[in-house]
Amino acid sequence: MLKHDLAANQPGLLQNRRQFFSRTSAGIGGMALAQLLGGGDSAMAGDTGGVLPSTHFPATAKRVIYLFMSGGPSQLDLFDYKPVLNEQNGQELPDSIRGGQRLTGMSANQATLPLAGSAFKFKQHGKSGAWLSDLLPHMAKIADDLCFIKSMHTEAINHDPAITFFQTGSQIAGRPSMGAWLSYGLGSDNENLPTFTVLVTKDKGGQPLYARLWGNGFLESVHQGVQFRAGADPVLYLGNPDGISAAGRRRMLDKLAELHRLEYEKNLDPAVNARIAQYEMAYRMQTSVPEVTDLSSEPQHIFDLYGPDSKKPGTFAANCLLARRLAERNVRFIQLYHQGWDQHGGLPGAIKNQCRDTDQAAAALVTDLKQRGMLDDTLVLWGGEFGRTNYSQGKLTADNYGRDHHPRCFTAWAAGGGIKPGISYGSTDEYGYNVAENGVHVHDFQATILHLLGIDHLRLTYKHQGRRYRLTDVHGEVVEPILA
Repeated sequence: MLKHDLAANQPGLLQNRRQFFSRTSAGIGGMALAQLLGGGDSAMAGDTGGVLPSTHFPATAKRVIYLFMSGGPSQLDLFDYKPVLNEQNGQELPDSIRGGQRLTGMSANQATLPLAGSAFKFKQHGKSGAWLSDLLPHMAKIADDLCFIKSMHTEAINHDPAITFFQTGSQIAGRPSMGAWLSYGLGSDNENLPTFTVLVTKDKGGQPLYARLWGNGFLESVHQGVQFRAGADPVLYLGNPDGISAAGRRRMLDKLAELHRLEYEKNLDPAVNARIAQYEMAYRMQTSVPEVTDLSSEPQHIFDLYGPDSKKPGTFAANCLLARRLAERNVRFIQLYHQGWDQHGGLPGAIKNQCRDTDQAAAALVTDLKQRGMLDDTLVLWGGEFGRTNYSQGKLTADNYGRDHHPRCFTAWAAGGGIKPGISYGSTDEYGYNVAENGVHVHDFQATILHLLGIDHLRLTYKHQGRRYRLTDVHGEVVEPILA
């Protein structure tokens, strides 16, 4: 007889089991609540460990700072030098190069697809001889600290599925984000700050960003990213309402924890424990968040390093500086988003502005981490959801062009955390339209990130609705040649 049939036919047995779980709930999950009820610092620590008792192999990175350039930066105007495009500027994209590959609805009906050479000059930099556009003078100075992956590719051709793919491993919304997976697997190294934080450059137009991009999906809600905002309230609803003191809030949380313990003993619902853990984290963050977001203690030479915008809360530069401060406090995954890279038209002027906003601060972050001895165990990533076409969307003129979405090949870079510095990995054809060698798929990229953190991407899974899920779905290979 099956177990559930046995229980259904023996009410006494079922009752005894219920009593057993009820009476031992403090040992199953109530211990964390009991610890919270004790008050004081130790009571507020909670369980900060992940589901992995230890990493699968020694980690070279302890934390990640991911600079996500939302909209899809043009690799052909920044990193992937293709002189043939300038030589054949205005000529039709050869059919042999396109190979019948699909285009977006924005350029599929164009009468012609004229090749568009870059308006910007390229030079080689550092001992590595990396090619960079003159739009990136600050990144050029740290070229030997960077690993350029020039053969990234994805199946997604439109923004929302493409950015969702990078963040969650699926083009369809609903899966846990990368930061949530790391929180679930590795837990926290700082009990007073979230494991996973999100910073979005303020007042930037472009493709919308949704909270589900840093969501927990089907994982417990404690693993979702916490967004820090510019202004008086960096984290919404964190402060006490008027008339509520810190002591009063502490007493309220203690009593609330007691009620939650009773609810847990009754229903054995793990969401109850997650809820009280979030309340407790919010309480601790009332002190930790103002401290970490207060940049007044930073010396002037650090502001000079990151650029004048670093004193303006919510700018990309200020967020990069804040990311370093969060990394110093061992926040596991720090996600920055900077919108505005979707340049279908007017690219030469628009991309200048984007680089002016981001180049110095991104380079400063790497430099700052390195001079503090933190780059060795901090993985810094830079890239968007796809690249841009080698042909012009819309009219090509002597001083203006646009570029459509291009998933077939694009560039990202990585630094620190066990990445081999001063190399360019992979390449594209002479037209910059297809991967020529050593392609790196989105899932390969994700598998490599997890590997650097000591995680075998095949083994960090979560069973949901009868199936075991992972960040890399059923794909992904670690890109061994870029590992130091």
